[in-house]
Amino acid sequence: MIEMFSELDEAKETFDFKPTRTSGLIRLKQFAGRTGRHYASTRNYDFGTERRSNVSGLSPWLRHRLITEKEVLATVLASHNFNAAEKFVQEVFWRTYFKGWLEQWPSVWSLYQRDLLSACERLRDDEGLKTRFNDAVNGNTGIDCFDHWARELVATGYLHNHARMWFASIWIFTLRLPWQLGADFFLRHLLDGDPASNTLSWRWVGGLHTKGKTYLARPDNIAKYTEGRFQPKGLAKFAEPLTEPVEHPLVPLSSPHMPSGTSYLLLLTEDDLSAHQLMPTPPVAAIGLLATRGRSPNQMGDVVQDFAKGAMSSVLEPHGKLGQSTEDWCGTLIEAARNAGVTTIATAYAPVGPTRSRLDRAEPVLRDADLSLNRIMRPYDALTWPHAKAGFFGLRKKIPSLLRQLNLATQQRP
Repeated sequence: MIEMFSELDEAKETFDFKPTRTSGLIRLKQFAGRTGRHYASTRNYDFGTERRSNVSGLSPWLRHRLITEKEVLATVLASHNFNAAEKFVQEVFWRTYFKGWLEQWPSVWSLYQRDLLSACERLRDDEGLKTRFNDAVNGNTGIDCFDHWARELVATGYLHNHARMWFASIWIFTLRLPWQLGADFFLRHLLDGDPASNTLSWRWVGGLHTKGKTYLARPDNIAKYTEGRFQPKGLAKFAEPLTEPVEHPLVPLSSPHMPSGTSYLLLLTEDDLSAHQLMPTPPVAAIGLLATRGRSPNQMGDVVQDFAKGAMSSVLEPHGKLGQSTEDWCGTLIEAARNAGVTTIATAYAPVGPTRSRLDRAEPVLRDADLSLNRIMRPYDALTWPHAKAGFFGLRKKIPSLLRQLNLATQQRP
């Protein structure tokens, strides 16, 4: 999965995650030709930070929608027929699946946040847990691959998808650490850290998402798919599924839109930095607000904060400004709307996560100030999210039909 966690190539290639749309489009163009047989046969290999030619590395730009899923799919299907690129196309839809699923079962995110706070309290009070946790995040466990990945994550903001799965499995089943602390570690340091993909991937590894089905990191599998770079010792040989005494209720999806002909202030958030594409007319003014620090009660990684801020600034310049990223967005938005002389604020629909929480808190206050907040859902999300129920494979069966509805080619090419 692209950030579910989302012929061998000896060429050296590293990722250069510059926080601009142009850089994302360049990377997409570079990799589009490799999304067929090359990707399908090598995607599970973690060759190391200097040999990344087998995976796209597009997820940081996709997470912030500097480039969109539809743009990626269109570019890939212009290079390959659907059958050839099917594996890569499925990986794009894994992101869609997770976002759509969490949108319909949002209490999973609320429970994760509550349990994370409880786990953080335990860290303060339990010296043994604190020591094991610090060894894990600092790469001092003695498990060669795990320690390497912990340091790589903090330094680069990225891990190969397969490494993410192995890491989460070792965290949960070998080190016996609370999964919420591991998910938080990822969310604080991954450039592509996404509330839906990250939370549900960790739950999947632990046996909570697909109840009773776990993912066990095995030494032989790690050795094979890292080409022998790692030979881990002492890994758990059994993965007992995690459980929770909670049933999460299904919440119906909405599909909001904005009336045409309305003068408005455009609000950009880190969840969708291409929001202007959705609007029927240009805005009177634009403002950007970040919720990066709201991902976690703990310190965010510098790499993540710098990318999010840089991405926002690259989109806003020179026609908008980056607002003060506080917990309460109300005062900033009211002032910006008043300065623009409008009574409508428009923004891209934010999926479940920190941005959504801030918007939910702000909306009634804005309403009391005679301002309307319009959240515009992308047609891509409105079309695909309703199919994100149960497991991924229900959505997978719909992919050819969804591509046709998106006017993306699926026909055979020579």
